[in-house]
Amino acid sequence: MITASIDPVTRIEGHLKVDVEIDTVEGVQQVIDAHCVGTLFRGFEKIMEGRDPRDAPNITSRICGVCPTSHGMAAALTLDDAFGIAPPTTGTMMRNLVHGACFLESHILHFYILSLLDYIKGPGMAPWQPGWDTGRRLDGSTEARLQGNYLKAIEMRRKCHEMGAIYGGKLPHTPSFIAGGFTAVSTADDKTGFQSLLTEITDFIQGTLLPDVELLASLYSDYFSIGAGYGNLISYGVFRQGSGTLFAPGVLDNGATSVQALDTSLITEYVTHSWYDDATNDKHPAVGETVPLHPKTEGYSWLKAPRYAGSNYECGPLSRMRINGDYAGGVSVMDRHLARAQEALKIALAMQVWLDAVVVGAYGYSPATVPISGSGVGLTEAPRGALGHWVQVADQAVSAYQVVTPTCWNCSPRDTAGNRGPMEQALIGTPVKKADQPVEVLRVIHSFDPCLDCATHVMRPDRKGKVYIVDRTGVREAEV
Repeated sequence: MITASIDPVTRIEGHLKVDVEIDTVEGVQQVIDAHCVGTLFRGFEKIMEGRDPRDAPNITSRICGVCPTSHGMAAALTLDDAFGIAPPTTGTMMRNLVHGACFLESHILHFYILSLLDYIKGPGMAPWQPGWDTGRRLDGSTEARLQGNYLKAIEMRRKCHEMGAIYGGKLPHTPSFIAGGFTAVSTADDKTGFQSLLTEITDFIQGTLLPDVELLASLYSDYFSIGAGYGNLISYGVFRQGSGTLFAPGVLDNGATSVQALDTSLITEYVTHSWYDDATNDKHPAVGETVPLHPKTEGYSWLKAPRYAGSNYECGPLSRMRINGDYAGGVSVMDRHLARAQEALKIALAMQVWLDAVVVGAYGYSPATVPISGSGVGLTEAPRGALGHWVQVADQAVSAYQVVTPTCWNCSPRDTAGNRGPMEQALIGTPVKKADQPVEVLRVIHSFDPCLDCATHVMRPDRKGKVYIVDRTGVREAEV
C-alpha cells in the first residue's frame, strides 16, 4: 500500500490537502481511502458578530474573490428574510444579472484554467511546466487549439466581470447587493452595453466551451465511470423569477426516479473530525456556533461536515441540472464537466430574458429598516453548489451568523458516524497509473471545482500579534 499526499492541491481557490491510500485491488492499482483536509480556519462568522446586519453583503462577499456575488446574494436574501421585505422586480432581475455574470465567469474559469491542464500540456514554460504527463490522449494540433482557447477564456472571464460591473459597480466584491434589493438604476446605455457583452459571451459558450468539453468527454469516456461517490444530489435553487426559480430546489437520492422537496430543517453540521469544539456538533446552522479547537485528537480538517437527513449529498452544477430535469446523465467526473458547460449556456440564455425585464430608470430596492430582533436565512447557489447564510439579530446587531458553503458539503471530512465526505467517497476506486504522479486523483478533485477560500480562511501562528477590532463602538487593538 502507498500513501500519496497532494499538498497543496493546485488550480483551485484556496488551500486543500488530499491524502489518499493506493493499493492494488483485483489487479488494478487504485485509491482505497481518502482524507480531504481544509488547512485554514474560517473566521467570517466571528467577524460578523456585533455588527450592523446591513454590513453582511459587503463583508461576506469578501469570503471569496471568485464567487463574491454569490455571498452577496445569500447575505441580501438573509436580510430580506430577517427584515420582512422583498425587492421590486427590477431589483431581482439586476441581482440575477450580476449573479449570472459570476456563474459564467466561474464556469469558464473552471474548465479552461483550473481543470483542462489535467488533460493537456500547457505551454512549455513556467508556471505550466514542469508538470505531470500521465495519460494524456490529445494529439498535438488539438492540444494547440485548446491552448489557444485557454488564452481566449482569460479574455472572456474579463468580459464577464466587465458585464457584471455594469450593474454591480465593480467586480469582484460588488457593493450593490443590499437588504431589499439592488443599488443600481439602469440607463439605456447600461442595457446596450450589457447586451453587447452578453451576446459575445454566449457565442463563446455555445461555439467554444461546449464543443471543447464535449470533445474532452469523448476522449476520456472512461471518466463517466470514475468519481461517482454517493450519488446523492442537493440544490437550494437559484435565480428567482416570477413565483419560482430558474433552477428548482430539491434533493435527488442515488437511484431515485423522482426529486424530493427540500426540507431545510434536515440540515445539520458535524464537527467530530473537524477542529471545532464537540459541543457544537450535530447542530442546525440556524443555531450553529464557530468555536475552534486545535489540536483535536480526531480532527483533521477546518471544514465542518454538513449532512442532509444524516446523509451525504453532493452539490454543484450537476446537482442543479439533474434536479431541474436539464441533464439526464449519471454522476461522475465527466458528467460534472458536461453539466457545468450546459448550465453555462442555460444561464446565458436566461440572462437575456432578465435583461429585457430591467426597466430603465426604475429603482431596484424597497426601503429597509433594521428590526430590533429577528432571524433570517438566505438560501441560494454559488457556481460550485448550495450556499446558505443564517443570521440572528438582537438589539439591531448581529448576534450570530453562520455560513455553509458548497465546498463544505463536497469536501467535508468524515461525520460522527465515520462516513466519508462526498469527495472523499468519490475518490475511492479511482485507478492510478503512477502513484507518484496521481493525475487521476486530481481529475476527480477538480471535477467538483472546490473553493477552499469559501470553506476556510484564517490560520494564526503560535505567537501574539496585533489585531484591530472594528465594530459599532469604533476601532480598538486586541492581543490574541
